[in-house]
Amino acid sequence: METVNFMITGVGGQGTILASDILAAVGLAAGYDVKKSDILGLAVRGGAVLGHIRWGEQVHSPIVPEGRVDYLLAFEILEGLRRLDQVHVGGTVLINQQEIHPASVTSGLAAYPDRDAANEALNVAVERVYHIPGLGMAQNLGNARVLNVVLIGALSGLLPVEPTVWESVLGERVPARYKELNIRAFRSGREWIEERR
Repeated sequence: METVNFMITGVGGQGTILASDILAAVGLAAGYDVKKSDILGLAVRGGAVLGHIRWGEQVHSPIVPEGRVDYLLAFEILEGLRRLDQVHVGGTVLINQQEIHPASVTSGLAAYPDRDAANEALNVAVERVYHIPGLGMAQNLGNARVLNVVLIGALSGLLPVEPTVWESVLGERVPARYKELNIRAFRSGREWIEERR
């Protein structure tokens, strides 16, 4: 199998590291060689977070080569746009429709990208873009903190690994008291993407 390259991007506090851990563990459970690297911004909560995850028959480096991302999972719009150049033209972007304004925007030194312009940039850059209302979906489940699992559920619907594998890994990675909520979040994201494939 050719190596499949994933990149997860967002800001600290959105659960990107757990999502990265789950994606790596699912790859291992599915029988792939997996490498992973997480890069945290200077301010972990609110700072940029970037995860590289690679599945393949034999993977030598945890860092996705520049311009070779197959799947970009963006937890926030601006962070997704910042990493768009890492996705090859045939790649897929799943982008949560949430704005988290960085200090440069809140201080007035910069402007947050216009939504129409952002969507145009996404549509020009790659073949497939899914604009996911992930935060709203998580809130509908009663807890905004399961946003990361909603997005992982959506990504799972595009990959050749059975849902039972994902749910088994997920159950091992979250506290027992939140397992049922997280399974519902996963299924919600997966159902959302399956309706749009």
